[in-house]
Amino acid sequence: MGDVAARFAEIVGEHNLLSGAQVGEDYARDESLTCEPRKPAYVAKPGAAEEVAALLKTAAEHGIPVTARGSGSGLSGAARPREDGLLVSFERMHAVLEIDADNQVAVVQPGVTLTELDEQTAAAGLAYTVYPGELSASVGGNVGTNAGGMRAVKYGVTRNNVVGLQAVLPTGEIIRTGGKTSKISTGYDLTQLIIGSEGTLALATEVIVKLHPRLAHSATLLAPFNDLDQVVRAVPKVISGGLEPNILEYIDNLTMAAISYNEKLSLGIPDEVRDATQAYLVVGLENRDGDRLDGDVERAGELLGELGATDVYVLDGGSARKLIEAREKAFWTAKSSGADDVIDVVVPRSEMPGFLAKVRELATAAESGAIGCGHAGDGNVHLAIFCKDPEKRHRLLHDIFAAGMAAGGAISGEHGIGQAKKDHYVELEDPAKLELLKRIKQAFDPRGILNPGVLFD
Repeated sequence: MGDVAARFAEIVGEHNLLSGAQVGEDYARDESLTCEPRKPAYVAKPGAAEEVAALLKTAAEHGIPVTARGSGSGLSGAARPREDGLLVSFERMHAVLEIDADNQVAVVQPGVTLTELDEQTAAAGLAYTVYPGELSASVGGNVGTNAGGMRAVKYGVTRNNVVGLQAVLPTGEIIRTGGKTSKISTGYDLTQLIIGSEGTLALATEVIVKLHPRLAHSATLLAPFNDLDQVVRAVPKVISGGLEPNILEYIDNLTMAAISYNEKLSLGIPDEVRDATQAYLVVGLENRDGDRLDGDVERAGELLGELGATDVYVLDGGSARKLIEAREKAFWTAKSSGADDVIDVVVPRSEMPGFLAKVRELATAAESGAIGCGHAGDGNVHLAIFCKDPEKRHRLLHDIFAAGMAAGGAISGEHGIGQAKKDHYVELEDPAKLELLKRIKQAFDPRGILNPGVLFD
């Protein structure tokens, strides 16, 4: 193994290879609540695609497992390395290579954070619209998990916003998929196959992302409801009302109380309204024209009232920003409150009332708690699970995931399967689909070095 370490150091430079005691605790984990940290044997910090290719080729020759890491903000254990493995950290590859305003795309390296990309696109009046709730997340991490976030209701998830990749195969070959064009009908779509594969097929070394115009005017409405079912039943009506919200979130009363306390939110809601509220709907609107936005706000208020909201509050800019930031930090609130897991089942939005009722029934039967919020506009339900007993918690999660799939949904909408939900995925997924996925994995990664133990064994 000394020869392998010497080769890795030769590829990236001695100061960009860590091993043994040099490997810090942060490299041993991501933000999963259930995957115990594991330090890798090596951490390599490549500076170019060619270095990534050489690392993977060497790892394949010696049968060394490889895990990719962006910012480590994932929630499923997909960035947790193997103890005998190589962690490829993209922290040095964080350049915005090009902002092409004519084609409305940016070409970036995988280690670029959403904050860094946002700062540079703002100067061109454009924006990358995937905001998964943690702006320190990297674009490469977005690609790995097909990240979504609150603005997916209008702009879609990573799949809808990445048009091309440069990627390194585990054999050491470098390929390009897609490009700056908005459509391609030429062979299999390898871009979309790699997106969401959680580092098991290839490692992205460049990403071409779509950009959208930044709209100058925005407003945020907060609508309290006395019944959670009313909230989720209102969502399809808001979507079909022609308002095109860029944010459409539900927050149950316990989660709202927790994030308000943690973030010191003061939203101006009278005590009697707050005490009677079971859940809130947050509606974000934007427009290029201020007068048109005012008209949309008025129509949204009328519609929400018709759908059962007890009142509608148009938040001022500071309050709106703080509420959205607090909602994006809901995971950290759940973690600090002692949650034992956080999951993100997705169902068709019309099925949300029945699914949430089933979740409440299952949690009550398990003498556990399941509270949360979610991207109501696309049916992505985020739940903090409070259940200390591991066996009971496994059964509860299994039943919740099964209920989501029975409703036409999936185990995860944006966090991914990783290592945290692998057992449930293998137990519940169609065996024929799993076998097909394994054959795809074999075609990309014949030596099985990329993220073994993620998705399936």
